[in-house]
Amino acid sequence: MARQIIFTPKAAKPPPAYSQAVRAAGLIFVSGTAPTDPATGAYAGTTIQEQTRQCLKNIQAILEEAGSSLDKIASVTVVLADEDDFAGMNEEWLRWFPSDPPARQGAKLPARVPGLKVSIAAIAEA
Repeated sequence: MARQIIFTPKAAKPPPAYSQAVRAAGLIFVSGTAPTDPATGAYAGTTIQEQTRQCLKNIQAILEEAGSSLDKIASVTVVLADEDDFAGMNEEWLRWFPSDPPARQGAKLPARVPGLKVSIAAIAEA
């Protein structure tokens, strides 16, 4: 099966350099997803909890467009602007994944982007 580009207007439009997601080898690879509200184009909220929630809403919409879902996520990478936001991100995370969460790794944003607190990438079963 050839790779397939996944796009939905229900999630934030990515910049021209990459796709929202790609289906390949029986998996969905979701690009690093910012907390952008697709209706306004602005970051949703100012707290880490609000921004984490919007990232996960965007990922959920992308996965649903691909015929997958949040419960099929195998692995995620969470990238924080400030490591002090880890507890707040984790607080919101546990609302979305109260049991059997995916594997997860973290990183720190390599550059400051005004207003951006978190970006999340995911790999899910197709």
